[in-house]
Amino acid sequence: MGIEISSHFSYRKLMRFVFPSIATIIFLSTYSIIDGFFVSNYVGDRAFAAINLIFPALGIFGCVGAVIGAGGSALIGKRLGQQRIEEACSLFSSLSLAGLAIGVVLAACAWCVMPWIASGMGAEGEMLRESVFYGRILLISFPMHLLQRIYHSFAVTAGKPPLAFWTNVASGMINLAFDYLFIVCFGWAVAGAAWATVLAEFTGGLLPVLYFILHRDGILHLGSPRLRLEDFLKVCSNGISQFLTGVSMSFLAMVYNYQLLRFVGEKGVAAFGVIMYISFVFESAYLGYAQGIAPVISYNYGADNRKELGNIFRKSLMFYAVTGALVTIGSLVFASPLARLFTGYSQELYALTLHGLRLYALSFTISGFPIFAASFFTALNNGPVAAEISVCQSILFELIAVVMLPLILGVDGIWVSVDAANVAAVILSAYFWKRYQPKYGY
Repeated sequence: MGIEISSHFSYRKLMRFVFPSIATIIFLSTYSIIDGFFVSNYVGDRAFAAINLIFPALGIFGCVGAVIGAGGSALIGKRLGQQRIEEACSLFSSLSLAGLAIGVVLAACAWCVMPWIASGMGAEGEMLRESVFYGRILLISFPMHLLQRIYHSFAVTAGKPPLAFWTNVASGMINLAFDYLFIVCFGWAVAGAAWATVLAEFTGGLLPVLYFILHRDGILHLGSPRLRLEDFLKVCSNGISQFLTGVSMSFLAMVYNYQLLRFVGEKGVAAFGVIMYISFVFESAYLGYAQGIAPVISYNYGADNRKELGNIFRKSLMFYAVTGALVTIGSLVFASPLARLFTGYSQELYALTLHGLRLYALSFTISGFPIFAASFFTALNNGPVAAEISVCQSILFELIAVVMLPLILGVDGIWVSVDAANVAAVILSAYFWKRYQPKYGY
């Protein structure tokens, strides 16, 4: 691409730089979407509900990758801005090994508690069995899943955004091919979806590691690890907002599923699964941009370049305003064909999904701003403020909404909960941007 994180960014250069990160998140979201498409259309809505019930629980364990990726990138980017290259490379190597080791430990823990988690969310009988079966197979590749998430951020910090993009293209294509082979051709049902994802995650986790082992001529490379406790704690502090965002999203998905089981039944869980798949795609631009621009923010913060920091901040707000309007219009226009893609075999499930999606899609207009706010303060190495935004948006605002609004509006209260939560989160984000502007000079 020929664009360094130390560059001055025009709108054109900014979009060229962040595009690979946006595309990377889109391809990452295809794992669950591809599984869901094949399971829903070739296995049935009960199996579809089963994999959507357990997937948020796996997401909670996977959030550790976001901590190391986002928190580590913030510290590595700051060191690069301070021209402490050797320390940055050592930290880069240490965090890669730490992610692999943590992934093994978490996979073992998740294997043991999987039945308890699925049962606690209301799964019973065949649905419980299929949820646990699917989740346990996915744990085989869980360490690779963590590495893949970590290197989404590290590749951008290393000045190699296309690496993350092409890695996810490769793993996404593998997932698609083996989903078709295992589910449609072999008839392996839920197991086929899980094994296809395992193969894809091994591809996505190993390719970037091999790249940085073989290519040692870049600004960052894998070498001798040396992780100080002080640095590790700083990484955790920086990345806590990303962790809380991921955990809260997964936890809230579990709460949504619980509420929908109460109000609608298994079809409600299946409908919510479709809406989540679609929202992953539409919100990939928000998440990918935040991930792609974070190393640039960290670098300019470390270099004390307040003028460029302000330039990035203003252009980012414009990006989220324009993209929010486009995403909302697109989601409403394409709501019907997208819902039918997953639920065309059941008119009842299609109608439920379409209605819920149209209400849920209103949140896309402003939902990118809190995502950027949390990422922005993480990149500035201000983890506590980023964490406060994340906690209030998801754990506080949305949890209150999804519990209370259904008591007033019924099922519609579940679908509009995210709308109400995002309004409050935007107000909170604006408050923190205003409060800390003198300190950081953006």
